Amino acid sequence: MNDRIEAINQRGPGNVEPGKLTRRQWLVAALAAGISPARADGELERQVKAAFLYRFGGFVEWPESAFVRADSPLVIGLHEADELAGPLARTVTGRTVNGRVLQVMKLKKADAVGGERAPHIAFVGAQDTTAAQGLLDGCRERPILTVSDSGHVHGLGSVINFLVAEERVRFEVSLKAAETARLRISARLLSAAWRVRPGASA
Repeated sequence: MNDRIEAINQRGPGNVEPGKLTRRQWLVAALAAGISPARADGELERQVKAAFLYRFGGFVEWPESAFVRADSPLVIGLHEADELAGPLARTVTGRTVNGRVLQVMKLKKADAVGGERAPHIAFVGAQDTTAAQGLLDGCRERPILTVSDSGHVHGLGSVINFLVAEERVRFEVSLKAAETARLRISARLLSAAWRVRPGASA
């Protein structure tokens, strides 16, 4: 399984060069390589989530105001998810999304989402529900793609949530939360989601 994750992360399934692999194909391959929680250790699950956090950036359109400069990096913030820092840093090192360098930062409190250092993607851990709510409140109406791995935190307003379905790591999307954050989610990402919750206009 580690070899399958690395193949997708580095080159694509079957050692296909990244340039020859469409985003949709990558999503299908990544979902196919999803792990069984009954068999996989925690490190492998973190690798899968790190790969998705990296790839989500290529399927989301942020408003121009989300970036201070044309060459500003795409920042992925982690809140109460120190265990993801290592796998995510290794995943994004040397890579770009839509021409932007990727950076990983830790979010220690809700006010960390403001200003020039605001993340574009924020993974919100669920160890402390009050802290998660505070972080999400700080992100609300800001162009930040919030990601969680708890149905409870997803109910508090995250855009994307990881879940285990059919013994695989999948994800669900809230269009309402995306609209509030002024983010446009690619139809290709939505088609690969396990569940899509409707937006305000649905």
